[in-house]
Amino acid sequence: MGMILQKLVNGLLITIAALWLAALALYAFTDIDVLSFRRWEDVKLTGKPHRDRIPPSLAAMELENSHDPATDTSQYNTLLLHLVHQKPSAKWPVRTAYPLPGALLPYHRVVAFYGNLYSAQMGILGALPVDSMLKQLDEEVHKWKMADTCIPVMPALHYIVVTAQGNPGKDGKYRQRMPESEINKVLLLAAKAHAIVFLDVQVGLSTLTDELPLLEKYLARPDVHLGIDPEYSMKNQRPPCSSIGTFDAADINYAISWLTALVQQHHLPPKILVVHRFTQGMVTNYKNIHLTPEVQVVMNMDGFGDVARKKDSYQCWISGEPVQFTGFKLFYKNDIATGRHLMQPAEVLALYPQPVYIQYQ
Repeated sequence: MGMILQKLVNGLLITIAALWLAALALYAFTDIDVLSFRRWEDVKLTGKPHRDRIPPSLAAMELENSHDPATDTSQYNTLLLHLVHQKPSAKWPVRTAYPLPGALLPYHRVVAFYGNLYSAQMGILGALPVDSMLKQLDEEVHKWKMADTCIPVMPALHYIVVTAQGNPGKDGKYRQRMPESEINKVLLLAAKAHAIVFLDVQVGLSTLTDELPLLEKYLARPDVHLGIDPEYSMKNQRPPCSSIGTFDAADINYAISWLTALVQQHHLPPKILVVHRFTQGMVTNYKNIHLTPEVQVVMNMDGFGDVARKKDSYQCWISGEPVQFTGFKLFYKNDIATGRHLMQPAEVLALYPQPVYIQYQ
């Protein structure tokens, strides 16, 4: 009887141990699964992670982890002075409220590859095989790291998610929206490159009020930001590229307020809004642009040509009409036509103020 009882006790102990180990393994698996997605708002929106979703890039998660609960205003001020070469003026740096914690700018300089995966003509993003493109992006990022050791560099993929078209399309809006499958490809590429993503919108005859809400599930991610292109905003109802389009401050304010609400709703770090510009008429009433702590606005000099022309456009319409931060685009093909050269980081960093967003097309 004693031996039988002992065997029963031993069997019971083994069973309890097995159940405990199984429970521990299940807990560990569940904990890891949630942790791997916890910084993506999809968890907050649905209450559980989804394996068919794409988590934010490692770079975005590291950035979020690296910041203190409060914005480092001392470093913020120091970096703003760095961007103006320690020579503040009446215009620069722009006096505005500090951003919410987790802001990218001016704590980082963004170096982005621009384009669309469907087209080799729209930019470097779709002009090269994927591995070659990412390798070249890494090389450009390294150049900028070496050129300015004061500001870390964040790589980015700037993807045209709504493209202006020469044909009206079924709804007569002269724009085409990219399918989710293509957007997901870009998100996966960004994760591979430890990069953030910008979704760029060319509205054609549509409007930001119609286009931005369709991108909410992507922009609700902490690693996805927004670009808007006045060049293709055809308020005159003519086809894109028949003339240069325009956004008023009211259009930009809509984008800012929409992003602000998104950040507040999903408890996100600040969004970056890139506004392209190379003429005065592309942005009207710039003084009426209203900034918020939830959105960081970059006015990006979007013109191509020789160095003197690019510098002049930057000084007139970006530096001369200050909003918040500045950007500068470099064209691999158009900038070097007829014997011209592609501006190097040191040349761009000599601009006043220094751009914090660099875009290659």
